[in-house]
Amino acid sequence: MTRSIKPPQALLKNYKGMLQSDGYKVYQNLATAKELKLLSCMAHARRYFEKAFDNDYARASYAMEQFQKLYGLEANIREHNATSEVIKRYRNRYAKPILDSFYDWLVAQQLQLLPKSAISKAVSYTLRLWKHLIGYLEDGKYLIDNNKIENTIRPLALGRKNYLLAGSHKAAQKAAMMYSFFATCKINDVEPFA
Repeated sequence: MTRSIKPPQALLKNYKGMLQSDGYKVYQNLATAKELKLLSCMAHARRYFEKAFDNDYARASYAMEQFQKLYGLEANIREHNATSEVIKRYRNRYAKPILDSFYDWLVAQQLQLLPKSAISKAVSYTLRLWKHLIGYLEDGKYLIDNNKIENTIRPLALGRKNYLLAGSHKAAQKAAMMYSFFATCKINDVEPFA
């Protein structure tokens, strides 16, 4: 299944704020609007390196160590329940040097790799999205990845074919409204049946 450019453009045409996504190119095109701050997902970049272990274990391992350091910092932030300003300062003090060093390493590796190899794809993907990957440093409210929302919508993605059997268009719309309602309740710690 391919993803079309039209739905995201139509849905987000008047949106102002931050949008975090995978490396889907449609979102990159939307980022030209001054009111839209685009962030990429570090977990998606990490997955490319995880897939590259069989291709180049040494380089993939080094990259995974850098991701592990960054996620360790994020775990520390969550444990301390810090304010967004403290989080921003903490990330810029501890994550930024890791990211700067990682970027230099990525650039150096890019020149040594076969273009179609798995490790080259991982390096290229990460460098292509770099400015959006490090955007989470700019605001303590931003997240390093979009895993939280992806985990929330996973049941929808897994059940997609089942929804074709909703009975009618109206029934499918009602089901979508209920899924949205329950997901919103879950995110906001609201007990939906009350």
